[in-house]
Amino acid sequence: MGRKPRLRTAEKIAPPYPLGKFPRGFAQAVGKQIIYLVYTKPTTSLEGEEWERIFANAVGAEWKPSNVGLDDIVLNNCAWGAKTVKNTNPWRTEKVRLISGRNSPVYSYGSSVGVDSDPNVLGSEVLNIWNARVEAIRAKYPHVRTVILIKSDDLLKLTIFEIETVRYNPELYEWRFNRNGNLEGWRDDEHCFTWQPHGSQFTIIEKVPESKLCVSLKDPGKIDQAAIIDMLGVDETWIEVIQPE
Repeated sequence: MGRKPRLRTAEKIAPPYPLGKFPRGFAQAVGKQIIYLVYTKPTTSLEGEEWERIFANAVGAEWKPSNVGLDDIVLNNCAWGAKTVKNTNPWRTEKVRLISGRNSPVYSYGSSVGVDSDPNVLGSEVLNIWNARVEAIRAKYPHVRTVILIKSDDLLKLTIFEIETVRYNPELYEWRFNRNGNLEGWRDDEHCFTWQPHGSQFTIIEKVPESKLCVSLKDPGKIDQAAIIDMLGVDETWIEVIQPE
């Protein structure tokens, strides 16, 4: 993805903790919450908002979902967006694809998108839409990060890492359409972005850093629904059928 830019505001004001150096007890706090989900949910799944809440609880931040999705979690002068990615081997994967919003040049610029569109012009517009979102959040918070959870199917193997949420210089990337008609952004023979004209979905391809946190969880099994219902003493008097008038 290239070198990350230095940000003056971020250099002057200390973040809650250094990038990727999670607070003491963080892994345990995350692990306990995910074990609870594995035990209590009928299906083994962990979606975006659940991960946002889990991470916010683990670092003592406030969970406040936003339309932009880059500042759903806030702690003092730092804001986070949060992403989840499923992978069969979370500890060893080297790259992840992060779905990062819908960037529509048709809406934002009035551009036309077709087979004759200049891919570099279109790609620059896609990146500038992203950059505008990032700039709006950075105007409010000196530190803006994305925290990524790579999860196995059973949620028992996890990798967690943070990256700075940054702007990208459109001049550094070459864009071309692939065989599926999607637009790809490349730099130094490395695939960095994908944009889908149908639906305008923008994906950032991010390298997993060496500072990643790998976590293994013990399988708690599944809650016995019938036993819980019996323990609560639930009977027919708990259920009332209301006939519509």
